[in-house]
Amino acid sequence: MNWNSKKVLVTGGASFIGSHLVDSLLDLGADVRVVDDFSTGLHANLQAHLDANNIELVHDDLLEPGVARAAMSDRDMVFHLAAIHGGRGYVDLHQAGPASNLALDGLVFREALRAGVEKVVFASSGCVYPNAVQDDPQTEVFLTEDLVRPPYDADNMYGWAKLMAELTLQSYWQEYGMKAACCRFFTAYGPRALEGHAIMAMMARAFVRQDPFEIWGDGTQVRNWTYIDDLVRGTILAAERIDDGTAVNIGTMERVRVIDAAREVLRYANVDAEIKCLEWMPTGPANRVADNSLARERLGWIPRVSFEEGLHRTMDWYFATKSVDEVHRVLSGRLTERR
Repeated sequence: MNWNSKKVLVTGGASFIGSHLVDSLLDLGADVRVVDDFSTGLHANLQAHLDANNIELVHDDLLEPGVARAAMSDRDMVFHLAAIHGGRGYVDLHQAGPASNLALDGLVFREALRAGVEKVVFASSGCVYPNAVQDDPQTEVFLTEDLVRPPYDADNMYGWAKLMAELTLQSYWQEYGMKAACCRFFTAYGPRALEGHAIMAMMARAFVRQDPFEIWGDGTQVRNWTYIDDLVRGTILAAERIDDGTAVNIGTMERVRVIDAAREVLRYANVDAEIKCLEWMPTGPANRVADNSLARERLGWIPRVSFEEGLHRTMDWYFATKSVDEVHRVLSGRLTERR
């Protein structure tokens, strides 16, 4: 695909993932418009592009009348990342906010169709997978895309909204011919990420030298964390190579226990602290790891950054840019709220 001067809209483009996607699209030569309400996104994530006048920024709420329609004007492609979301604490403890994504996604897709947008690329999630196949951390399970089928069993309202969006885009392709691709993200991390997700919360706790060092659950939960550069590269490849609304996992196949991740964070930070497991806190599924064979087949994508390398890169950034006072001020809220 020739991205040179292709007119692209990135919803949620001031967010952690969105801003990295904007960086890459600009590097490819795309004409980028961002719409963001800055409920979690940060101006700082886009400031260099704003100073250079490289992007068009619409600071508004897509759910407000007319905003989505205006944002779609003259765009060739939409990367839809805007969502009401947070870390595990938010997803488990708040259902009404993520339920609003049903309206948000439906509105964005309808206006994209109306505007004649060439393709919509949707940021989906591992939360669409059935809970029942993710409950035993002792079993080696890799989630393949075909596991998402009736009877559906998504993870909280956040997962259900992501699932409904996938099904909507597949229906739009079948009935209207609107091209689409769905990228199921598996826990992105990297520079600019907020502390609501487990790995970033661990970095924050090490940074302020928390002792005892708290992790949620008993630590046996298994995850695969995906470094931001790999995730963005996979998303752009999906935009280039998928038209029919197919959902594809963008995630590594490294199986990492939460407690082992915590130990590596402490080791790399040179912090000697006792690990304290808060077993009553929200953890999500006990065993969530992607199978990325479809991404390898359809996109030619494989992750390039190992968990250990990505963790060290991210910790270097975090420790170089944060202040102890700031982290103390925001950490508690970000564990259970959106900011």
